[in-house]
Amino acid sequence: MSIKELLLKFDKDGVIQNYAKALPYFKKYWFRTALALGLAIPIGSLDAVIALSLKPYMDIVMVDKTVQSPWYIPLLIVAFTSIQGLLNYLSTYMNAWVGGKVTTDMKKDLYGKLMHKDATYFDRKSSGDVIKRFNNDADSACGGLLNNLKTGISRLFSSISLVGVLIYNSWQLAIIAIIVLICAVIPLTKMRALIKSVTEKSESAGGKIITTYNEAFGGNKITTAYNLYKYNTKKFNKDLDSLFGLKMKITQKTGWLSPMMHIMVSIGIAAVIGLGSYMIVQKQITSGNFVSFITALIMLYTPIKLLGNNAKSMQTSLLALERVIKNLGAVPKVRDKENAITLKGLNNCIEFRDVRFSYVKGKPVLKEISFTVPKGETFALVGNSGGGKSTIVNLLPRFYDIKKGNILIDGVDVKDISLQSLRDNIAIVFQDNFLFSGTIRENIMLGNLNATEEELQEALKDSYLLDFVNSLEKGLDTDIGERGVLLSGGQKQRIGIARAFLKNAPILILDEATSALDNEAEKIVQQAIENLMKDRTVFVIAHRLTTVQNADRIAVIKNGKLVELGNHNELINIENGVYKHLYESQFSNVETPVEV
Repeated sequence: MSIKELLLKFDKDGVIQNYAKALPYFKKYWFRTALALGLAIPIGSLDAVIALSLKPYMDIVMVDKTVQSPWYIPLLIVAFTSIQGLLNYLSTYMNAWVGGKVTTDMKKDLYGKLMHKDATYFDRKSSGDVIKRFNNDADSACGGLLNNLKTGISRLFSSISLVGVLIYNSWQLAIIAIIVLICAVIPLTKMRALIKSVTEKSESAGGKIITTYNEAFGGNKITTAYNLYKYNTKKFNKDLDSLFGLKMKITQKTGWLSPMMHIMVSIGIAAVIGLGSYMIVQKQITSGNFVSFITALIMLYTPIKLLGNNAKSMQTSLLALERVIKNLGAVPKVRDKENAITLKGLNNCIEFRDVRFSYVKGKPVLKEISFTVPKGETFALVGNSGGGKSTIVNLLPRFYDIKKGNILIDGVDVKDISLQSLRDNIAIVFQDNFLFSGTIRENIMLGNLNATEEELQEALKDSYLLDFVNSLEKGLDTDIGERGVLLSGGQKQRIGIARAFLKNAPILILDEATSALDNEAEKIVQQAIENLMKDRTVFVIAHRLTTVQNADRIAVIKNGKLVELGNHNELINIENGVYKHLYESQFSNVETPVEV
């Protein structure tokens, strides 16, 4: 059996493997890491000095009562303790420095992993889960990792040195002490199994609490408008009570360890005192031996009594590290193939060929969708809500990957094109256009971080933003608040359109870009969109048919299927056609709505 196989067999829980995978993060700080952990060796070893020095002091002064008092012993104790304290401070400082640096590096890598998660991940996870997994776990893992290693090394060398003192003073008493020590430590090996499942549930519940806070911030107007104070408070209190219950379960499973260790330690001390008293009477050991032994024993046992709580903290850190390593090692579901092709614009057409897709296995959303969009065409998608329109356009930039069929750009499957170049060639304006906290300038420049001031001004003009920006005291440098809360819906959309102008991509997707606006705002935004659509291949999704009547072709999607395809005049003349019913329900005095 190889060393690797032996380690894997021994390391059933993967603790050593996780530590090993985390080691590269410490490599660039190896000197400070080695110093932080190396200092723990003398810190622990110096524990033995006090216990060892008591033997001659007791034998000479307290028992023999000679005038030749070893005056230097108290000074040595103070000196060694001061050295130990200084080393402890240096170790703590280095620990915090290295831990902070490694945590920062881990968070950077974790954020990079988060940025490349596919849309399915964000569909299934809450904001609280993301914060816990990609931020809080790194804090718990790295801080706990170094602290636990430092404590472990210090305790190890302290125990070795103190056991040496025990054996030096009386090997018979040392055997009793070591047996009790082993019996006290054995239950700690079961700690991971005891708390793992409950800890995972507790972490999940903690993520839910964070999500609730995020929703309180983002949904404050809904809360106010619908008087949801009591409802949300009740829901939050329930989640908090659930989290409390889980934490109590952890305490229930582990809280008995420390009391049990207290009992084991007291048994050990009692046995040593009993046997030690007999050995003193029999002159097998001196009083100095006994006092030195008892001091070393108490110094050895004292941290052992607290190991139950320390072990719980250690296992929590290990489980956090396990989750961090898992996230760092995760491979994005949507990723580049080897030797992926670089897309350089659109030269011919975009083709959907027998595309089938489902978010949940066994529940198809798209069924055998096939169509071709030539370069420069405006292609509209209409139909019933939930029919699959947005899904179709989300598949083009590979927010999701299809299981069956092909999506081709100039005859090349999008899966064979690098994600970077594919998405560089597609601009999107969503219904709820997301804006980042910061200024108007910063949000528009996201379309092209290298855009010139001239290009920026041209984008403002084409998106009908100039008058609005000029009316602001700080102009483009006006802060818009988180998610653009200080702007109207129309202003947000025009910033999104200006961003798309700067990107200047040949393929444009407009996903319900005007559906959430009032008539006046819609007119301005529609004019900006018409400017944006010029000389591009455009996919338009809209409920309001006024925005798609002039499209070159209109695809009618119903329940995941393409049921009609043609221009407005062709579709409106199909007897009992889906598009015709949809059109009449919007523009005629039809009292009974038509299901489409």
